[in-house]
Amino acid sequence: MAIARVLVLGAGFIAGPLVRYFFEQPEIEIKIGDASVSKAEDLVRGHPRGKTLEIDLRDEERLKKEVVQSDLVISLVPYVFHPLVARVCIASHKNMVTTSYVSDAMNKLDPAAREAGVTILNEVGLDPGIDHMEAMRIIHRLREEGGEVLGFISYCGGLPAPEANTNPFGYKFSWSPRGVLLAGTNSARYLKDGVEIFVPSRDLFDHYFPILIKGLPDFEGYPNRDSIPYVDLYGIPETRTMIRGTLRYPGWCETLKKIVDLGLLGQEAVAWSGGTISGFLRTLSAVPESEDIERAVGKRLNLAPGSPIMERLRWLGLFGDEPVPPKKIAPLDVLEVLMSKKLRYEKDERDLVVLRHEFTARVSGRTERIVSTLTAFGIPGGDSAMARTVGLPAAVGGRLILEKKITRTGICAPVCPDIYGPILTELKSHGIDFSEERERIGEA
Repeated sequence: MAIARVLVLGAGFIAGPLVRYFFEQPEIEIKIGDASVSKAEDLVRGHPRGKTLEIDLRDEERLKKEVVQSDLVISLVPYVFHPLVARVCIASHKNMVTTSYVSDAMNKLDPAAREAGVTILNEVGLDPGIDHMEAMRIIHRLREEGGEVLGFISYCGGLPAPEANTNPFGYKFSWSPRGVLLAGTNSARYLKDGVEIFVPSRDLFDHYFPILIKGLPDFEGYPNRDSIPYVDLYGIPETRTMIRGTLRYPGWCETLKKIVDLGLLGQEAVAWSGGTISGFLRTLSAVPESEDIERAVGKRLNLAPGSPIMERLRWLGLFGDEPVPPKKIAPLDVLEVLMSKKLRYEKDERDLVVLRHEFTARVSGRTERIVSTLTAFGIPGGDSAMARTVGLPAAVGGRLILEKKITRTGICAPVCPDIYGPILTELKSHGIDFSEERERIGEA
């Protein structure tokens, strides 16, 4: 293969393993663009086949210039920019990879991408990404055995490793803090025993269940977005249960529910003259100066002063004197800054990625349970498990496109054997692999 030029947009949390993967391919040159060129330079580190540039995606002409000069674009920027990048790629007849969900705006570009003969491979990270690939591997195998899928339940989470689980929230950020918090503003919908269940965003963190996984600590899981479309995407119209959810350590959901009740996930800017975080909370909650803010919040949330949730809010600093600058500011912005400081990994701490699929299937007159589990730990002082499990699938998918081993055009996801097969095979060589258990649980 002649020298290929890869343009990576975004130099954030998960870009490192992807960039190094391409540096290991001697026939690939890589250019990394970010609003902060210093972040891109930290990834390149003077590599002879690496370049950097400062780029503002609002400058569409500059983006077009860089895309035209590339053979493949990998977009790791916030998901709202993917349709813009995709439109430029389609107009320039360049292929593209993202790790994000396919949005409605992206889906609308499918006819244009097909007409241009362009591959826009989305959802090729961890969740979404590896989750799809392993699900389809098992579903296709069951189909070959003449089986039916009666139920599919999947939970995925990126968490501190047990020994790094050292704060009251049981959580540390291994990817975009804003992305984590915004995910808590989504409603959810899923199928359970043939019944569709809708969970409005305000109730999302009230809707959680204990999740037990052999060899790991206890977890809790709550539904992730809309699971229903995956019945069709996965080609299992016969299933009566379809649940895709998020894993956390116990206590996260009950605490985030109270944070939602306080309005701290709000994205609308609030007029604010400046002061401390407790003062901002006082303004947001309309608590008079004559009242103690902590006591007033506890009363509003119906929490005793010494309750675990109040202890977590106190530890986070919501009642403290962290300064908040005088400007119109959204509660979510304030919370993001506070959490980014408190819920961070220390040097040499490991993160943990867990992905668990559970199928109920009917095969040859019997009912079976199939459980497939991925457990991945970060490398102390090196890459996080989250960065590896998101970045490497995208890198492998990108290489396969460059080598013309993935030739599907239009808006794609990794649910076909020609896409997921070689990606899963190569991920296994990087230590990203599933263990599987299969047992008979009854006669059909």
